[in-house]
Parts: sequence; C-alpha cells; structure tokens
Amino acid sequence: MGAKARSYASPCAQLRAAYHDCFNRWYSEKFSKGQWDKEECVEEWEKYRACLAQHLEDKHLRRLLVEADAGLNKNDSSHSTDSNKAAGE
Repeated sequence: MGAKARSYASPCAQLRAAYHDCFNRWYSEKFSKGQWDKEECVEEWEKYRACLAQHLEDKHLRRLLVEADAGLNKNDSSHSTDSNKAAGE
C-alpha cells in the first residue's frame, strides 16, 4: 500500500483532504495575489486538528507529545540561559 493510500486509510483523512484543498485554493487564488483573509479555512483546520487530537488521545500518544513539547521548551530555556551567560548577560 502506498503512502497516499495509507493516508486515506487514517481516521482523519477526509478532514485532512478538506483542509489541504481549502488551503491550496486560498494560497493560489488569494494569498499569491496579495489578498489576505485570516478567517480562510479556519473551520476546516479546527475540525482536522480536533480529529488529530482525538486520534492521538485514543492511541495514548497525546501525552507523549505534550511531554516532548515540554522537554523542548525546557531545553530552549536552558539554551537561551546558556547563551546569555556566554554573552555576559
């Protein structure tokens, strides 16, 4: 099974496709012509994001992502502190 076929087998595939279609349409028809509407595709994005969050929760992966994100933020803080010390701040 190819990557594209696996993608459509995922529980959020239809929402992902709807969001990507909306985004690509917005990008080519509006953004590239200098038109900017922040509300474009928000509904599609929120539905897709909610589906992903639920899917991660069902697979007990959401906790791991939250922990990883917290670790990244902690590392970012220590790196900026280290660089501040190196800069003499």
